[in-house]
Amino acid sequence: MDSDDNRFRDEIRAFLDEALTPDLRRAGRLSTSVYADRDTMRQWHTILYRKGWVAPSWPVEYGGCGWSAARRYIFQSELAAADAPALSPMGLSMCGPVLIGHGNAEQKAFYLPRILSGEDFWCQGYSEPDAGSDLASLKMSARDAGDHFVCTGQKIWTTHAMLANRIFCLVRSSSLGPPQTGITFVLIDMATPGIEVRPITMLSGEDIQCEIHFRDVIVPKANVVGRIGDGWTVAKYLLQFERGGSAAAPGLYARLRRLRALVAECRLDGDTAMAHKLAETEIQIAALEYTEHRILARAGGAAGTGVAPSMMKIRSTELSQRITELGLEIAGLYAVPFQPERTAPGGEVHVPHMSASQGIGPDGCAPVAARYFNERAGSIYAGSNEIQRNIIAKAGLGL
Repeated sequence: MDSDDNRFRDEIRAFLDEALTPDLRRAGRLSTSVYADRDTMRQWHTILYRKGWVAPSWPVEYGGCGWSAARRYIFQSELAAADAPALSPMGLSMCGPVLIGHGNAEQKAFYLPRILSGEDFWCQGYSEPDAGSDLASLKMSARDAGDHFVCTGQKIWTTHAMLANRIFCLVRSSSLGPPQTGITFVLIDMATPGIEVRPITMLSGEDIQCEIHFRDVIVPKANVVGRIGDGWTVAKYLLQFERGGSAAAPGLYARLRRLRALVAECRLDGDTAMAHKLAETEIQIAALEYTEHRILARAGGAAGTGVAPSMMKIRSTELSQRITELGLEIAGLYAVPFQPERTAPGGEVHVPHMSASQGIGPDGCAPVAARYFNERAGSIYAGSNEIQRNIIAKAGLGL
């Protein structure tokens, strides 16, 4: 880094020292999910928005920072090192970039400021009970009714849908031709009549994912992003950001640091075998970091195209799962008690659990099992890792 980048890093650190309250740091450190809970995200989002740093990758003309790829990486590294809680990417890192790339002037003017301010909280309507990694087989229908569509169908595994006021959604507007040609990308107000959200209690005991039922939901054609029937193009553009649109290595390093602290808490400092496993994991994270640097530099800091997002998605999710597995191994029997009150759950917990006065084991052990269960989805969401390997084989290796 040059002297300007060092000054930039110092500026970020000074800001985080002041802005990150103990509660926010605790939420980041004891998180059991990919994202923090809604109240924590709202608080941290507001702080970053007031600073002007909530959308580092957006162009300046749309309210972004205009930072180089290197500075965005520095920012993400410092956030992770300071235990900052994770924000939902649905608006800032997915819907926002899609609107910038494919939305019309009216959509950008209306939605982008609301995403920046946090007034709109988005969820993603892609997966269906019979259409996950094979997304082109989706069946949620959009019947043409003049100036609007009438949408009927179901979406599932929709993160924080019970809290969102808007959803970006893939719907089937035509059954003619190849399946990809009949898909349209639409924006839907979650308050529209005919929408029912049902939370799904996860293995971790949290309500994070949901199923959504749409019954004759009216969606104005003004809410179509891109062209009618060309939603597959928009969807693929968005998936670049979901699969590999940000740097994963800084967060993985931070979690590895917490694992090493857990080793000390559990008095396993002399465990040579565990030390070797942690060192091996660190080497793999470093390899991912170098790959991220190379891809981001080559793509000018964008998400990257071709097989790059698939590569980063595979390695980041598998390394994340590896970290949770090591956490279970370190915590041992201390990972068995279900103690959500000693963690920072990503959603409400409705299953029976112990009270705070009955805490068992070191604090760092409390979130280990819940994080392990939540991270099992990492190699499935955004297109399973098997699908990503097929993409690499076909598009990258020509097999």
